[in-house]
Amino acid sequence: MKKSKRIVVISDLHCGHRIGLTPPDYAPRNKTKWSKAQRALWREYNRMVKEHSPVDVLFVLGDCIDGRGEKSGSTELITTDRQIQCQMAADCINMWNAPKIAMVFGTAYHAGQREDWESIVAEMVQADKIGGQEWVDVNGICFDLKHFTSMSQIPHGFGTSLARDTWLWNTIWQIRKEQPKVDVFLRGHVHNFGYIGNDSFLAVTCPALQGLGSKFGARIPSRRVDFGIMWFDTPGKHGGLFDWDWDIVTVKEQRPKVLSF
Repeated sequence: MKKSKRIVVISDLHCGHRIGLTPPDYAPRNKTKWSKAQRALWREYNRMVKEHSPVDVLFVLGDCIDGRGEKSGSTELITTDRQIQCQMAADCINMWNAPKIAMVFGTAYHAGQREDWESIVAEMVQADKIGGQEWVDVNGICFDLKHFTSMSQIPHGFGTSLARDTWLWNTIWQIRKEQPKVDVFLRGHVHNFGYIGNDSFLAVTCPALQGLGSKFGARIPSRRVDFGIMWFDTPGKHGGLFDWDWDIVTVKEQRPKVLSF
């Protein structure tokens, strides 16, 4: 029987953003509401690494860096230097000390319109592979990794778009023998945790490692923002069984203040 393996899934770090995942060496020294929340989220991430290690396989689902921030005139960034953003992301990933790392590219707006900056992150952490979409077998469980998925703005429509983007299209690809049969679909991008499935598949939109505080997130979408990670334990037994769970937190520094007149 194969050895049990622990898989951790992280997504949407957005290093360089004011509320992105920020190692202390790169954190601003001021005491704005953003810096306070940033430090609180970092403490939670540090706890997660300690609590859920050791890790055999790490999945990184893209948007490791926030990029140049053109749409907001870079006003939301703590640094516009993407080399520094890449180093921040690499430091965050290396904390897991994972012997195997699989990554997928994030959106071009964040990770590079003309160049793939996440290729640099992959080199820094010595990832085994990075691509647009990756399939990884761990103890007989096939995982499908991809950054983007579309998402309904209504809570009760969540499962329809996710099933279409994952299980349905995978079934069609299988007919032509151009994709493997997938057991677990993992998607990032939407910064919102949720899942659907049955006895033959599980599809998940993973929590993010960027907090609540982008101008786009505050003014446009209506969904929740979930900060955290996920993990899977694959015991290596027959039958394709696995255990999985998540660690999602809300820090008090991110709670809204209600005006009282």
